[in-house]
Amino acid sequence: MKRKKPTIHEVAARAGVGLGTVSRVLNNHPAVRPETRVRVLRAIEELGYTPNPHARRIAGGRSYTVSVLLPFVATEFYRRLIEGVEGVLLEKRYDLALFPILSQARLKRYLESTTLAYLTDGLILASYDLTEHFEGGRLPTDRPVVLVDAKSPRYDSVYLDNHLGGRLAGEYLARFPGAIFAIKVEEEPDKAFRHTVFSERMAGFLEALAAQGRPFPKEHLFVTRLSPEGGRLALRYFLEKASPPLNVFAGADQVALGVLEEAERLGLTPGKEVRVLGFDGHPFAEEVGLSTIAQPVEAMGARAAQLLLERMEGYKGPPREVRFEPLLIERASTATPPSAPYVP
Repeated sequence: MKRKKPTIHEVAARAGVGLGTVSRVLNNHPAVRPETRVRVLRAIEELGYTPNPHARRIAGGRSYTVSVLLPFVATEFYRRLIEGVEGVLLEKRYDLALFPILSQARLKRYLESTTLAYLTDGLILASYDLTEHFEGGRLPTDRPVVLVDAKSPRYDSVYLDNHLGGRLAGEYLARFPGAIFAIKVEEEPDKAFRHTVFSERMAGFLEALAAQGRPFPKEHLFVTRLSPEGGRLALRYFLEKASPPLNVFAGADQVALGVLEEAERLGLTPGKEVRVLGFDGHPFAEEVGLSTIAQPVEAMGARAAQLLLERMEGYKGPPREVRFEPLLIERASTATPPSAPYVP
């Protein structure tokens, strides 16, 4: 026999409070004493009670759902980003609705005001600034909006200084002898935007090389998709252009992983014959000894969620910017650079 779902009345009875108190706890209302809140939450856990989101929406005029528009779902970066967002929103009992962009065809759907993504209580836009495609730089919604891994003068924005990250990479690799190469990641939807994180990284990288007097011919740049296979293809291409030692800025850890795998397959020693620098600071980078430009992905997601909650709770101030800085982490894939700068 199927067990009957516990009700809000049972929660109230077990916690020894009224229905209104349980409702206020579920809606994170501040007018609940801490000890009472703990008692109600304990009753909810013991009974296995799950609130009805439709009832909550009717009662409070909210869906208790936040839309997250992001390029992809199944990558380490977005897994970490969602983890940071979700950690904050779940405390307030909000669910996430993920809307992956994936392609320009799907992007067009999100440029229509009727899409479901604009009907939740708030939106988080990851990596792509969709406001570029709307007159006046505003999305077709009156819901609060926060950008993460991107920025807009119209909305709260949480972002990494990718230009600085590229500069750090350029300054670092310029210290080594040997030709310098770079891999730029470009996915199909990227072509629809003026600014992407990968173009910003590359701009900073080239700026640093120029300042160090290191040449960078156009053919030393390889453009590929975000995958280890892209890194494998890139290294084969680079080896057609120059002999080891090679210095490779891979643009993303996932791509750098492919470069390392291909170097091993070809019998080349990472950190000596092929020096590889990634970008992201994903956990697997430490496992494979990958030098990288690390970014605090979870912290960025959490901060974006906090800003959105403040907007949903009534904050009406001007758009806010939260800038994070990247950090260079040296490991075996580059070894230690010479103490004196390399002079070409």
